[in-house]
Amino acid sequence: MVLSKKEIEKVLEILKQMYPDVKSMLHFNTPFELLVATILSAQCTDVRVNKVTDVMFKEYNTPQDFAKMDIKDIEEYIKTCGLYRNKAKNIKNASIKLVKDFNGKVPDNMKEIMTLPGVGRKTANVVLSNAFGIPGIAVDTHVFRVTNRIGLADAKDVLHTEYQLRENIPKERWSDAHHELIYLGRNICKARKPLCEMCKLAQYCKYYKENK
Repeated sequence: MVLSKKEIEKVLEILKQMYPDVKSMLHFNTPFELLVATILSAQCTDVRVNKVTDVMFKEYNTPQDFAKMDIKDIEEYIKTCGLYRNKAKNIKNASIKLVKDFNGKVPDNMKEIMTLPGVGRKTANVVLSNAFGIPGIAVDTHVFRVTNRIGLADAKDVLHTEYQLRENIPKERWSDAHHELIYLGRNICKARKPLCEMCKLAQYCKYYKENK
């Protein structure tokens, strides 16, 4: 069951107080760098991704660079990120498509950016939101878990969770709420053992009411 509109407003207010200056933890200077970093971040920590990209982007940081690179060289740079062979293939193929179809520019809309290899809705929302300032809610494992626990959504999968969050959260709060929920999921509302006694949202939280 989803919280009432008033309860959701209160939860969003508290989240803003808890995490007033949130932003992406991934290091990037351009939309393309963020695209690569976000592809690398699947099942990998942002800290690990930043260690890899801080080195790699000094040498290679454009679609043209990666389109020309040998895939083995990409793999060598990113091998500590996990699933590195598949990620290297996606980065190279996305770069080739950007050069061929988009003049080397990352598209600033959902329809076109999702034509790139390795780019699903989560990656698309991250890039559009953080690189172009377009409101979006990227539903990763943290956002999926936290929002369904609290009652901001009540869905069985990430796609329906995203749709519900877009309905339940004001559009101007989508991007910040995404980051706030990730911080909450990493620091307090952890997967195995949520630290409910530390959470300022406990009084509104569906999970807390049902389990504590």
